[in-house]
Amino acid sequence: MLLNNFYTVDELTKSENELQASIQFHPEHEIFEGHFPGQPVVPGVCMVQIVKEFMQLATEEKLMFSKGNQIKFLQLLVPVSGEAIQVNISWKKEENTFITNADFKKENVPVFKLSGTFSRILS
Repeated sequence: MLLNNFYTVDELTKSENELQASIQFHPEHEIFEGHFPGQPVVPGVCMVQIVKEFMQLATEEKLMFSKGNQIKFLQLLVPVSGEAIQVNISWKKEENTFITNADFKKENVPVFKLSGTFSRILS
């Protein structure tokens, strides 16, 4: 889990099939030492993981990312202390899956978009 280590949540609003959050990345996190030294960038896989974490929180289900229909990295996301990133997620439940759309915005400009499916992990 990346929450509270890699990023923190400043605000969170949740409704039946939508979630909006304001998050901040921790620029001092060790992952940025390797991605990339001297020019840190939030890894794309971490953005997908953040969407998964919010989906698990919102649905109260243990999930896995099972299908990426479209994943777009529109701009480099550089971690800046004190800078808020808006996260918007909506989903539709179909049996044991959640058809999901998500985006991250920095200063109201899209930097990441995801359209895909999260599946319930059945015990």
